[in-house]
Amino acid sequence: MENKKLSTQKVVLAGMMAAVMAVMSQIQFPLPSGVPVTMQTFAMALAGYVLGWRYGLISTAVYILLGAVGVPVFAGFSGGIGFATSPAGGYIWGFLPMVALCALGFEKKNYVWLGTFSILGLAACHLLGVIQFSFVTGMGAKQAFFIASVPYLVKDVASLAGAYIAAKAVRAGLRSAGVQMA
Repeated sequence: MENKKLSTQKVVLAGMMAAVMAVMSQIQFPLPSGVPVTMQTFAMALAGYVLGWRYGLISTAVYILLGAVGVPVFAGFSGGIGFATSPAGGYIWGFLPMVALCALGFEKKNYVWLGTFSILGLAACHLLGVIQFSFVTGMGAKQAFFIASVPYLVKDVASLAGAYIAAKAVRAGLRSAGVQMA
């Protein structure tokens, strides 16, 4: 009985985290590249750190599916399957490996592993983002990297650190409320 309750709690937390992702996506500053500066990276890392890889991925998949069917959860209150062919769409796909790798790093309970896995997750997200940006815009990979990735790197690394700090507080609050985290 306890496992079912715990599972239900985590599913609810995953849904709530998908909502947090949708809200954080609306905090944005547009750039001429067409890829806005948003708080999505923070939200994705937070999901991984708080929920772990399994429920973090569920939460991210729910967020992406909501957006794909037209719910305006992506940056700029956009939604629809068109993200899959947009210049910024690769970043949305990249949230999946990012969340999983951030979670795996957090689970190691070691700052070196946490940092390594989190940076690898961020790199996977940026790699998929640059590949799609390059493909959609017709730019070469190097030019796409300097336009669609480099301007975001400092903010994204800071987002990882901020999400870690926030996750520690969220997890402590959840524990004090009787929610068992992995």
